[in-house]
Amino acid sequence: MVDVLIIGAGPAGLTAAIYALRAEKSVLLLEKGAFGGQVTFSPKIENFPGFPGISGNELADALVSQVLEAGGEFAFGEVLSLKKENGCFLAATADGTYEAKTVIIASGAKHRPLGVPREQELCGHGVSYCAVCDGAFYKNKKVAVIGGGNSALQEAMLLADLCEKVTVVQNLPEFTGEEKLLNALSQKENVELMPGYTVKELLGAEELTGMKIKAVGSADEQIMDCEGMFVAIGLQPQNEAFASLLTLDSMGYIPADEACQTAVPGLFAAGDCRAKKIRQITTACADGTIAALGACDYLREQEGSQ
Repeated sequence: MVDVLIIGAGPAGLTAAIYALRAEKSVLLLEKGAFGGQVTFSPKIENFPGFPGISGNELADALVSQVLEAGGEFAFGEVLSLKKENGCFLAATADGTYEAKTVIIASGAKHRPLGVPREQELCGHGVSYCAVCDGAFYKNKKVAVIGGGNSALQEAMLLADLCEKVTVVQNLPEFTGEEKLLNALSQKENVELMPGYTVKELLGAEELTGMKIKAVGSADEQIMDCEGMFVAIGLQPQNEAFASLLTLDSMGYIPADEACQTAVPGLFAAGDCRAKKIRQITTACADGTIAALGACDYLREQEGSQ
C-alpha cells in the first residue's frame, strides 16, 4: 500500500511525484513504456522555461533522477483495470495488483500516426507531430501539414510565418476546419492547399526529403519536395483501462476540475490524458503539481476523519 500511485511517468507524472515526495508521501510510478513519456522522442526542446535548448532525453533523465533522489519508486507495467474498494484503489497489471490510498492518472495521449511506412523511423528526422514544439527547426524550409481540421490549420498558420512554403494535404475533398481559419490560411502567399490527396510514401534516407502523394479516387501521383512533415490528425488518449471507474468524455479524455480532481474522490488526472485545451510539457508539469497537492490534501482529510 502506497500513499500515492502515479500511472504514467511522463512530465506530468514525474512532477506529481516530486511534489508528493516533498510532502513525505510514499510514491510509486507505474510506466508501461519509457520513463519520461513521449518527451523522450523530441530531439530538441526550446520552449521549456530555463532551458533554451535541451533534448527530450536529457529533460526526462533529469526528472527521473530527481524523483529517485527524493525516494520515489518506479515499476514497469500497464494498468489493465482500476477500481476502488473500501476506500482504497486497486490497479491491476499483468504482473500483479498495486494498492494505493490515492491515484494520479498521468497516462498521456499519443499523437495519432498517419500509418505510412517509415513514419516512426523518420520521427525527429523530418516527421513531427507538433508545430509549436518543432516548427522553429524548419525556418525558411519547405514543409507539409497533414490533416484538415482546426488543429492542422492552426499548425499551418504558425508554420506559414516561419517556413518558405507550407503545403496542407487533406484526404477529404474539403477541409473540415473553421471557415474563418481556412480563409485566413488561403490568403497566405506561401501556403498551398491540397484537399483530396493522401500520403503514400516518405522519401529520404536518414532525413525526410519529400513524399509521394496520391489523389483520392484516381491514379494521379505526385512527388512533393519537403524537409518537414507535420502530422495533425488528432490525438489518442490512453484511458481505456479507467473507463469502468470513470466516465470519459466523447473523445476518450478524463474530465477533471481545475484541481485535477475527477468525479471519484481521491482519483486525480494530470497531463495530456485530461480533458483540456492546451497540451504542452509545461501544462503537463503544472497539472502534475496541482494533482499532487490535491492528493496530499485528500490524504490529510482522510487521516483527519479516522
